[in-house]
Amino acid sequence: MLCLLKNLWKVKGYAAVIILLLVLQAYCDLSLPQYTSDIVDVGIQQGGIEDIVMKQISQDTYTGLTLLMEEEDRTYVEALYTQSEDGTWKLSKEVDTEARTRLQEAFATPMMLLYGMEASGEVTMEQIAGMLSSGMVTREQLLAMQEEYMSGMEGLTDSMTEQVAVEFVKSEYTRQGMDLHAIQSAYLWKTGGKMMGLSLLMLAAAICGGLLSAKAGATIGMKLRNEVFGKVVSFSNEEINRFSTASLITRSTNDIQQIQMVCVILLRMVFYAPIIGIGGVWKVIHTKTGMGWIIVMAVLWITAVVIVLVKVAMPKFKKLQDLVDDVNRVSREILTGILVIRAFSREQTEEQRFDHASRELMGTQLFTNRVMTFMMPLMMLIMNGITIVIVWFGAKGIDVGQLQVGDMIAFITYTMQIVMAFLMLTVMSIMLPRAGVAADRIEAVLHTPSSILDPKEPEDDKVSGRGVVAFHDVSFRYPGAEENALEHISFTAEPGKTTAIIGSTGCGKTTLLQMILRLYDVTEGSVTLDGVDIRRMTQKKLRSYFGYVPQKAVLFSGDVASNLKFGGEDISDEDMKEAAAIAQATEFIEEKSAKYAHPIAQGGSNVSGGQKQRLSIARAIAKHPKVFLFDDSFSALDYQTDAALRKALFAKLKDATVLIVAQRISTVLHADQILVMEDGQIVGKGTHTELLTSCPAYQEIAKSQLSEADLKKAALMGGDV
Repeated sequence: MLCLLKNLWKVKGYAAVIILLLVLQAYCDLSLPQYTSDIVDVGIQQGGIEDIVMKQISQDTYTGLTLLMEEEDRTYVEALYTQSEDGTWKLSKEVDTEARTRLQEAFATPMMLLYGMEASGEVTMEQIAGMLSSGMVTREQLLAMQEEYMSGMEGLTDSMTEQVAVEFVKSEYTRQGMDLHAIQSAYLWKTGGKMMGLSLLMLAAAICGGLLSAKAGATIGMKLRNEVFGKVVSFSNEEINRFSTASLITRSTNDIQQIQMVCVILLRMVFYAPIIGIGGVWKVIHTKTGMGWIIVMAVLWITAVVIVLVKVAMPKFKKLQDLVDDVNRVSREILTGILVIRAFSREQTEEQRFDHASRELMGTQLFTNRVMTFMMPLMMLIMNGITIVIVWFGAKGIDVGQLQVGDMIAFITYTMQIVMAFLMLTVMSIMLPRAGVAADRIEAVLHTPSSILDPKEPEDDKVSGRGVVAFHDVSFRYPGAEENALEHISFTAEPGKTTAIIGSTGCGKTTLLQMILRLYDVTEGSVTLDGVDIRRMTQKKLRSYFGYVPQKAVLFSGDVASNLKFGGEDISDEDMKEAAAIAQATEFIEEKSAKYAHPIAQGGSNVSGGQKQRLSIARAIAKHPKVFLFDDSFSALDYQTDAALRKALFAKLKDATVLIVAQRISTVLHADQILVMEDGQIVGKGTHTELLTSCPAYQEIAKSQLSEADLKKAALMGGDV
């Protein structure tokens, strides 16, 4: 979870605006139930009369009400009401909530008494006022009547008292000739308009929040992809092998997608849930229904369900991403080696292998999905059960006059909002573990230090640029290996000369070249370029001196020109064409209708192996490096093309340092220095002729590839067959 919040911090500006929009949305959402309650209680039951504080009171009614009030209340009322010319008493100014509450308390009991007297049918309000004004009934007698009346109403609740007082207000408005229907319609339109405005505002906040959340999620995904890609590019072979290519692809795609999706949901749901939940609880407390214990019971049930589901699902979510890695690994192996699979008729076996990996992933996904399917019915059961409990106890409250219908409706709505908030958190409790695993996997990549770093104080300026490569008693051991792959390697490769490296498969030839490029660092000893330890140079500067042709030719999607100019933007068309001519690639390029604009498919799958190798060689030549590294780069060429390429190549590279790893004797015959490797050690060093007489290992290689006649001819011609 901390990793996810760390990613959200990258878009803190978006998050702050989204939270403000969520607060606004929650405010609107929480206000609507109260307006619904008001429509039922006030608009329908009370005919649109919001409270018992009347703006205008007739003379007779005012006299009756004030005579039944306590002295303090009467003084307070007289201070706020003023008699107009027509004899009616009007509220002299707008009063605040506190003053309105005080007035309601002053009017409630007198209104209830007068309404009871009038409702009995024995006397009208005018008669009551007449009796009071003529002295037939004294104020003391009225107060005594009020006390006796109230003693019979001891079981009457505040809600029922208010309803009786409202009925009195209705009768008073009728006496004044007011249209009660118009009052009710005006209230309903006003309240409905407020609800419409809040709904539109909530809709706007939700839309803006959704758009910003999507923007924030996309930004997080983009930044993570850039960070992960930048980190992976900086990895040495050691780190790449530690994670595996398939896992790095999964982390860069599926894992980041999981984080992006969950971050959007976090901004839209998880942040909204506590806001609406806390707001709902606050609203429930202020409804004064006495049913708060139902909320506590619902929260406890939901919490129990969440804990059980998370404990069951969490281990499976941790396993899920590893299974995705396995499916990616198997599918990548099968698709990469499809030609070999078909050649050996292994389609069925590989299908079974993929099916096994796919079924394991499916089984885990089905388990987690089943957990999700249990969650929704359980939540709906809890929600419906809570509704039944609220209606049951709410109906009892309405029956005894402790609760109004609108209050019960509002309470149900607020309760559902609280439960839905927990439901959202429950959904996220199922999704967050998987996203948390994905975030941890991304963090593992981002926090893995590269074993090959640039020096704090590089010595790039000390390199003369001649291109002298030297190994000084170099030993190397792969990470985790018990034995050295290379031991005590010492030699010097000079400009204008070719150094060839030959030996059996697995003797360390490719590793030796990779150490020159710092794809691996030496375990012991040092490798120098113009006398400077390559570990004292920046990797960018170091590799700018080299033109590397790997053992397996790699091309990139684009066209021929983009691949040949891969070494830098400063490579001109003339350099590109010259390099293609030296690499013997001009002939097949010119045969293409688009020539140098001919498209190259991903991995160079639309060109042959030999063409791919020649384009790789041309790419290195076009860069004009000081040192050329050819890692068995001529193996896919026929002898005629190989000979023509080497002749043109060495004529062009007479001032460059050339290192060639080769399997064929014919490729290294011309070399000024041949290194013979066996079991990670140099067992022979010299020219072809010298090694034929001094190195048994080289003699065995030569005998396996050359005939007796070729060997004799080579001896007579000084090594050139």
